[in-house]
Amino acid sequence: VGLLVVVGEEHGSQGARAANARSPGSRYLINGEPTDNRLGAATRGVYRVRLTSKGRAAHSSHPELGESAIEKLLDALVLLRTLPLPENREMGKTYYTVGLMSGWIAPNVVPPAAEADVNFRTVGNAKAVRQLLNPLKKIVDLNDVVEVPPVVLETIPNFPTEVFPYTTDIPFLSSWGRPLLLGPGSVLVAHTENEHVHIKELIESIDQYVKLTQYLLKS
Repeated sequence: VGLLVVVGEEHGSQGARAANARSPGSRYLINGEPTDNRLGAATRGVYRVRLTSKGRAAHSSHPELGESAIEKLLDALVLLRTLPLPENREMGKTYYTVGLMSGWIAPNVVPPAAEADVNFRTVGNAKAVRQLLNPLKKIVDLNDVVEVPPVVLETIPNFPTEVFPYTTDIPFLSSWGRPLLLGPGSVLVAHTENEHVHIKELIESIDQYVKLTQYLLKS
């Protein structure tokens, strides 16, 4: 039994990618993401795409001489709201967040460029989402940024399980054995000002890890 610690999970999974080339040949991998001490049955994937629009700069006192890239980008984002997104019975419906937006040059200039990063939480192949975005190409350019597939995980008897809507490093640790997901804490407070793990849950997770490891060693 060993411990693997990686870095960069939220910025490209560089640590996991490097660790994957150094696997000692383990049989199982238990990822410690926050699951409220429930065993993960599956996790969603991620597809991040950048929408880029181009316009023509002009002085804002004569907007008719320019073409606003920001307004074109907003038109694309409004159209995105109307598109049907994939869903399945196990994981539910694909949803997304517009995480970053920018446009330039100055408040008194019709903006010649703008972009937005859209982060989809996928329930299947990202190519299906990419294809559904084709109507946006009439307004903006689409550039793929990140793609991580959904994952179906190992489960064992007598452990409470749940399907989680987030993504982990597991897809990039394929050479570390069959994956399981279990950890203290809740994703509902992750990335918030009040992010925390209750001491009681932390102590309970120790027993959960011991039981899980004993079961896997015997199997």
